[in-house]
Amino acid sequence: MGMNVSRHDDLSENEYLKRFVGKEHIPAYNDEFWNSFLQYHINLPTNSQEQLSLDSRLEALCQSFISHNLSTGNFGSLINVYLVKVSELLALSDAESTVHIWQAFNALFIIRCLIKYMIETGSEYQLLQHFEALPIQESQRQQEGGTTQAGTSGEVAVNIDPKVIADNKAAVAKLVDGTKFETFLEALVNIIVVIPVKEFTYHLHLEAVNCLIVLLSVSQFSQQRTDKSTIFKTIYKCQHANTLMSALLHFLSRMTQVPSTMFGFGTGGSFVFGIAESLWSILTFARKQPDILSTHDLPSAFKDHYPLANQSLLLMLILTNHYTTKDNPYRVSLFGCSDSQADSSKDDAATFKIDFSSLYNTLCRIVTIDQATLLLYLLLHRNQRFYKYVMAQPNLQQLVIPILQTLYNAPDSTSHHIYMSLIVLLILSEDDNFNKSVHQIILKNITWYTERSISEISLGGLLILVVIRTIQYNMLKMRDKYLHTNCLAALANMSGQFRSLHPYVAQRLVSLFETLAKKHARLDQQLKQSVNGEAAVVDVSASMSAPSSDDMLQDLSVLEEVLRMVLEILNSCLSHQLVYCPNLVYTLLYKRSVFEAFRSHSAFQDIIQNIDMVVGFFSSRLVRVQDQRGELGVNEVLEVISKGASQWSSDRLRKFPDLKFKYVEEDAPEEFFIPYVWSLVCKAGCVHFSSESIKGVTTDITC
Repeated sequence: MGMNVSRHDDLSENEYLKRFVGKEHIPAYNDEFWNSFLQYHINLPTNSQEQLSLDSRLEALCQSFISHNLSTGNFGSLINVYLVKVSELLALSDAESTVHIWQAFNALFIIRCLIKYMIETGSEYQLLQHFEALPIQESQRQQEGGTTQAGTSGEVAVNIDPKVIADNKAAVAKLVDGTKFETFLEALVNIIVVIPVKEFTYHLHLEAVNCLIVLLSVSQFSQQRTDKSTIFKTIYKCQHANTLMSALLHFLSRMTQVPSTMFGFGTGGSFVFGIAESLWSILTFARKQPDILSTHDLPSAFKDHYPLANQSLLLMLILTNHYTTKDNPYRVSLFGCSDSQADSSKDDAATFKIDFSSLYNTLCRIVTIDQATLLLYLLLHRNQRFYKYVMAQPNLQQLVIPILQTLYNAPDSTSHHIYMSLIVLLILSEDDNFNKSVHQIILKNITWYTERSISEISLGGLLILVVIRTIQYNMLKMRDKYLHTNCLAALANMSGQFRSLHPYVAQRLVSLFETLAKKHARLDQQLKQSVNGEAAVVDVSASMSAPSSDDMLQDLSVLEEVLRMVLEILNSCLSHQLVYCPNLVYTLLYKRSVFEAFRSHSAFQDIIQNIDMVVGFFSSRLVRVQDQRGELGVNEVLEVISKGASQWSSDRLRKFPDLKFKYVEEDAPEEFFIPYVWSLVCKAGCVHFSSESIKGVTTDITC
């Protein structure tokens, strides 16, 4: 263990690797070989280029492994060595276990590399064959009903005769029942849930999580349905789903930073136990110095400096978003967890307990990251305990402001991220207390909002501004009807609680209707010209690209739905909060002309009458005051409005149903969420897959 080991620039010349992937069987009890084989140090690849470099250097070795392992059973020997290391770890103290952790990690890293190669280049059945493969002599004895004699540590490796390789294929096929894989999976789970996370165990935990992600990636490299997959069935029947989900959520919540060294290795130094640098030191990659999480490139900082939290988050998303319509113990577990700080007598049915305060604070820190937004959505939508906890928080701005920043910087985000951020806001807006409290939280100097300098604004006002901006961005860039619907639904839920609207917020609300009204007029005119045959055609290409009458009719119908919704939002505010929104009344008076074209329109007449009644009431009061005082300034107009509001009765207005919208997940959520989750694994994860081989992810997703 302490001997000096020479370096090799070419992995193909590594004698231990050559023996492992070669034609000779190496028994699991050959301690001399395995101790030497597992004596190496590696910094994990952190990006696709480093992964590609590693994969290319291992390509020939992996091919040799595939050619020989069904006859040598060396992968099974390595699995057995790994299982022994893990079982020993569970019984050792911290002082005794460091070497075992180092070797268990090294064994698991090799196993993960081989599994990843087999998944990307072969089938699940072939992978399980390699798990169960025994050396030829061993499998022949089992077929003949013989017994296996345990070897001794001094027994030499067995050389396999290539002439009998073909005869062994049928024997190997009979052994593929998944039993060894199940044992291997249980050991992975034990690493995650039993061994505490400490500086010298961090990378072992990370490797166990990565290995589970790689195993689940079998769904992306095969057209086989997951309910037919042995790997998926084994993972989803795991009896430890609660403890596994609990451990993963704790890894995320605690956000432990990656240690600067692995198992006591320095950047070029030796192991704390005096073990020399390894045969595989050539695989060490450069590691960036730790940086603060407040960096502008938060996703990269989170992945580089908190990889265990990042990978645990991705694994939770994978586990909960498959089998959404079937029995999924991981989904039940996540949605049933409760607050460890709450009254325990009320949570007897909880699947596990976690400190919601710590989890909430962590999500507030990273919610601008795509995968964190998705987890927040799942918890708010499906875990009522967590939803109620969030709604009771006095510092909601810590969660809401980063979400608004994501929407404000929409061009820098994916359409999926924008969509999920809006749905989170919609779910939050379903709570009346939220809608009240956001107008009581006053913000100062929001520097990232650059449309206009605002020294002070309520959180509710900022939310309205950003959602309106998102609608306008969608009109220009994305043209997504569902995104419009979610934006307007959130505003509608809040509209009955609008209070103390900033003048600019009131202007933007009315300007939104004005912008939509102008677009409606243009589209209506184009449609009339098209129907009458008066559309001017400049050239052939222009006529080919011009929208058809049916398309324009459909666009007009959608636009009228949006216009109606904006009017309902304005009406809801006037019906419930007019006395608290003088700036909105002022803006309606100033912009009364934008509603003229819709007074006679059958789709808007009823609701326009309410707005006209409000405008007419305050107009007449202003005229009377002007007759007495002459021209009025802005402050004087607002004073007249405030006095008039105290005498106004909303009973004059026509009653409409309260605006209440509730988010409902579609019937087949897997069609949206599974490709989305795996795109995040490829883009934001620490394990990098061969995107060319992926079959299960939609074509617009790249790794």
